[in-house]
Amino acid sequence: MDYLKTTLEQWRALAAVVEHGGFAQAAQALHRSQSSISYLVGKLQSQIDLPLLEVEGRKAHLTDAGHTLLTHAQELLSDAYELEELARRMGAGWEAELRLVVDVAFPKAVLVQALKRFSQEAPFTRLKLSEVVLSGAEEALLEQEADMMIGAYIPHGHLGQVLLNVPFIAVAHRDHPLIQLGRPVGEDDLKRHMHIVVRDSGTQNPRNEGWLGSTQRWTVSSLEASVSLVAGGLGFAWLPQHLVEPYLTQGVLVPIPVELGQIRQTPLYLVFGKGAQTGPAASCLAGIMQELGRQER
Repeated sequence: MDYLKTTLEQWRALAAVVEHGGFAQAAQALHRSQSSISYLVGKLQSQIDLPLLEVEGRKAHLTDAGHTLLTHAQELLSDAYELEELARRMGAGWEAELRLVVDVAFPKAVLVQALKRFSQEAPFTRLKLSEVVLSGAEEALLEQEADMMIGAYIPHGHLGQVLLNVPFIAVAHRDHPLIQLGRPVGEDDLKRHMHIVVRDSGTQNPRNEGWLGSTQRWTVSSLEASVSLVAGGLGFAWLPQHLVEPYLTQGVLVPIPVELGQIRQTPLYLVFGKGAQTGPAASCLAGIMQELGRQER
């Protein structure tokens, strides 16, 4: 492999001369002597055998070739700065990858906002996001397939902190028989109608959360599928309020006047998988999640 004729330090010196308007100004900005800046730029031009600067009085201007080459060089300089920052963060213990498992009931708007901020705070940490249902979150943590989780249950042997409460509301289509009863709806009434249930994605100890024991039960794999079926008049379900709010506003879905309460509050917990060994990236994301969770309460 041929060796490189030029160095990043030479291109950095050239960029500084152009950015700051002269050799003296570049030397001051880089905390170098003016003679060393002149030497670096002169050496650069001689090594590529191409004039890059034209000096007019005390001002230095790029030639056409200099402009083209410096544009590409600045990309290399940016990459080099990022590489050094990555090395610094890795040396400080920042994780190269973070595995986050989130219950599907967690509000997507909050999740996206948190990840957007995290991408700015930890731009060099890869994120692996998995969405699960019910026991799927704790199972991923116990199987060491997650560095942190947001779920409805705290696994045995772990500590968790409540991020926020998700209200689940009993809903049905406006023309559904449960709505047409015109009176408070009891558990026996609910058992006579199709209950749409989201299947637990966990395989070791799956739960039938919210199932009332009705023989008429359809099981789906996602909350979105449940919302679609209920909005289509195929049954009733307890669904996160943030998901059904648009349908409630439009009048497509209507809250069921359940005697024992039509809203169930489900806390979602933030739990770390590595405990005291939690790294800076995980701590950073947790802090963002906690802040946004407090705003949602």
